[in-house]
Amino acid sequence: MKPRLFRFLPVAMLLLAASAALAVPHPISLSELFPNPGHTKSAIVINKVLERYHYRKVNLDKTFARQVLDKYLEALDPNRSFFLVHDVERFENGARRLDDSLRRGDLDIAFDIFRVYRMRVDERVAHALKLLEGTFDFTRTESYAFEPADPRWATDSATLDDLWRKRVMNDFLTLRLADKPDAEIRERLQKRYEGLARRIHQFDGDDVFQTFMNAYTQTLEPHTSFMSPDTSENFDISMKLSLEGIGAVLRGDNEYTVVQSTVPGGPARDSGQIHTGDQIVGVAQGLDGPMEDVVGWRLEDVVDKIRGPKGSVVRLQLLSKASGSTGRAREISLVRNEIKLEDQAAKSFVVEDLANGPGLKIGVVEIPAFYRDFAAEGSGNRDFRSTTRDVRRLIDDLVARGVAGILIDLRGNGGGSLAEATSLTGLFIDTGPVVQVKDAFGKVEIEADTDAGVAYSGPLAVLVDRDSASASEIFAAAIQDYGRGLIIGEPTFGKGTVQTLIDLNRYVPGEANDLGRLRLTMAEFFRINGGSTQLRGVEPDIRFPSAEYLKEHGERSLDNALPWTRIQPAAYQHNGLVGVDLLTRQSAERIAGDSGFKMLTERSKMMREIEEQTQVSLRETERRTADEQRERAFKNDQDSFLRARGITPVDEDAEQIDEDALDVQRKAIARIEVDEAARILIDGVLLERAKRPMAVMRD
Repeated sequence: MKPRLFRFLPVAMLLLAASAALAVPHPISLSELFPNPGHTKSAIVINKVLERYHYRKVNLDKTFARQVLDKYLEALDPNRSFFLVHDVERFENGARRLDDSLRRGDLDIAFDIFRVYRMRVDERVAHALKLLEGTFDFTRTESYAFEPADPRWATDSATLDDLWRKRVMNDFLTLRLADKPDAEIRERLQKRYEGLARRIHQFDGDDVFQTFMNAYTQTLEPHTSFMSPDTSENFDISMKLSLEGIGAVLRGDNEYTVVQSTVPGGPARDSGQIHTGDQIVGVAQGLDGPMEDVVGWRLEDVVDKIRGPKGSVVRLQLLSKASGSTGRAREISLVRNEIKLEDQAAKSFVVEDLANGPGLKIGVVEIPAFYRDFAAEGSGNRDFRSTTRDVRRLIDDLVARGVAGILIDLRGNGGGSLAEATSLTGLFIDTGPVVQVKDAFGKVEIEADTDAGVAYSGPLAVLVDRDSASASEIFAAAIQDYGRGLIIGEPTFGKGTVQTLIDLNRYVPGEANDLGRLRLTMAEFFRINGGSTQLRGVEPDIRFPSAEYLKEHGERSLDNALPWTRIQPAAYQHNGLVGVDLLTRQSAERIAGDSGFKMLTERSKMMREIEEQTQVSLRETERRTADEQRERAFKNDQDSFLRARGITPVDEDAEQIDEDALDVQRKAIARIEVDEAARILIDGVLLERAKRPMAVMRD
């Protein structure tokens, strides 16, 4: 039976309000941690579905099985701080026939590894708690490595003891740098380490099975994953049109819960205080509830803490990506709210009075997501909301206001409906192909705009960044391939694969138990020029300087991501853009003296340096000086830009904040790239006008 293909951008875990009461977790005995018949059935079905339908063909041989084992050990112990080398050697001996075991659904080795893991966690936590009883010398020249410099596993407990000594010292120092008193730090870290052991003891058989099967699927490709019945329920909640919560997509990264993205119209996005890459280290309920340390928690447990009813307050303690895990935590309050389709809708405004185009106006259309109200459409409502319908109305209004060009802003747009990406492209081209979709069987389908005519034929530009993904990349790529407009900004995310959800029970007729679901990569998007959007994303025609400091971001940062490739191009007519080199030079000259771009570039440079950092000093004076220098540089650049714009800087760390003034500050920063993209578009308009009389003379 061939699964039905759904096209959407998968999410990690979206923070919404759960309608059902949460079950109270309880400790699981070691005697319960063995696979059950349901796990065996699910494993057999998953293997068959992967072999039959996954876009990247599975070759379940001994080499691949060894990679699965390595991925599982990495998932449990990414910093190699629990297992010893003799543990791993025993696991490897037990997994010599793992390929055959997976085909049979034999999961004994996976559960055996987890039982040992739990015992090792207990040992390490006991050691960490003992260390907390002593004192630490933060005057010595020592460092703590986030990632093990030696790829080998520890040979003895003494090696792990020293690793954990440095880890506890780093945890202690990080909180001290946040101005926490030592007594509070000891209490907080005690709860953190005890909580780590407690949560590991709450892992049941389903949790172990899901962890192992995801090691299996992600050895193949990063967007394929198994969802247990509980995880499936969370996913169903996240896909509703009307959502409640803070509107943030989270992912687990080692022991931290990291903000992957924020949802347009949600409290997190609207606050302007939560950004991609931020680490959530604490969660509190209400205005005065105690802050709970959530470092080391399972992602599902952190989500459960942040969820809550509409109108209630949740407080988060965050470490900014811009300061790294060694920086000072900040606390913010959010009111959980309903996220409606209206809040995610496209909006427009006009940019005018730019120095290089007196009297010229540029219309800007912000598109936070590619949305379509499928529920209203399905019920027969002919006026259902969609990206294309909303943008068409906005274009008509902007044209009526006499704009000289239109800029489509797709920054931070993580995708959405493929149909909307196709139809939106159709507003700017007559008819023709928009994107190609190749499935696991090699069949290529072309998604095309068949609606004759255009809504707008004037000068056009598209603004993208590193977080523009999926449907955003399809639209930007099509505009670029047709030569219909300029693409400006940063290389995009590079998410060019297609997933579908498969209910495993459909393959086991009559099965009473819920076997869970598989999110499966079944196809890949290709541009009409034949190249994929996968991995490379869309390269702008004109790059902003912040792009130079992009390292491993987006799809490029994921293990086992599908490679870039190409197929035969579709039949389409490309109209070359004229004067791109000149426009690039003119923009670079302006940006060189722009304090706003200086701030954005320095911020990107700082984040790259932090991402490349593999260890930190355990000497307090050195760490404190580095933190203060980084924070001072960040604020000085921002304050310099704001004052150049006539805006009094607002201290976001102050006790009392003028929210209106803070909103003005955030909007000014958000406009830096928009205004320059508008200036580039104006340069293009003036260049075209200058060439037009010559064309008439030639005629």
